[in-house]
Amino acid sequence: MHYWVRSSPADFTGPVPQPRSGHTAVNIGKSKVIIFGGLVDKKFLNDISVYDIENKLWFQPDCTGSGSDGQTGPSPRAFHIAIAIDCHMFVFGGRLGSKRLGDFWVLDTDIWQWSELTSFGDLPSPRDFAAASAVGNHKIVMYGGWDGKKWLSDVFVLDTMSLEWTELAVSGTLPPPRCGHTATMVEKRLLVYGGRGGGGPIMSDLWALKGLIEEDNESPGWTLLKLPGQAPSARCGHTVTSGGHNLLMFGGHGTGGWLSRYDVYYNDCVVLDRVSVQWKRLATNSEAPSARAYHSMTCIGSRYLLFGGFDGKVTYGDLWWLVPEGKLASL
Repeated sequence: MHYWVRSSPADFTGPVPQPRSGHTAVNIGKSKVIIFGGLVDKKFLNDISVYDIENKLWFQPDCTGSGSDGQTGPSPRAFHIAIAIDCHMFVFGGRLGSKRLGDFWVLDTDIWQWSELTSFGDLPSPRDFAAASAVGNHKIVMYGGWDGKKWLSDVFVLDTMSLEWTELAVSGTLPPPRCGHTATMVEKRLLVYGGRGGGGPIMSDLWALKGLIEEDNESPGWTLLKLPGQAPSARCGHTVTSGGHNLLMFGGHGTGGWLSRYDVYYNDCVVLDRVSVQWKRLATNSEAPSARAYHSMTCIGSRYLLFGGFDGKVTYGDLWWLVPEGKLASL
């Protein structure tokens, strides 16, 4: 049994982040969570909020840095990707207004310094609603997204040491192009779930991509997975978070576009158990967060921290803990 616990101001010191959706949240080691960007009331954000886990403290660092246009850090954006590797947070793409972005930044969280990166190789096109994951400790894999005209199904791998992008040539059956999906590295496979595809259907398929680990010499290929158990409904704008031997899926929306009033928003928790390799519904208490999409969920020890999101009308700024039964006292 897991319990949802709404955080109270007494849980934290410092200024909690303002409401938003389409932001990113990454873990830097076991010490902090960094929230960047997002959207609230048609305003795009580029602020940074940091949660210091040990001290239960929120703060907004004074970042330095320099971009090609002389700005300190990335322009405001939402629906971008952000991936943490060691003490660095890499940010690519996203959207500002109706413009898709293709710029690439890194934040050194030891000294709070932004750098705009000049990468080379097979550069990905500007896009939003892509999904990405770290591969080992110096590579990032990114899949899909929307470039403003078409849904994408390309796979790019970035070497964060050399800053070289490589477009992965994948043979065989390919997943339908999509955006608003999740991509999560599990062992040696990238698992992609759901999202919205060409023509607008929202999907409920689960795909695994092999061939991302160089030393294995596997040729890249996709496999459609059909797992037993209580599979989640079709959705996009959900989160998938690794914790222990589980992948936890929360929220997202089905049907219609993300601004359509006909959307159905979810607040269910579905677990992909990596040991039994099946879907399970997570048993939780009745007090759950409001249904939402484009939120963030991070794993902190045995707990999960949910922040923000959007339900078609309201942009949320609430913080919730999802805690296993035996750990309630440690909150």
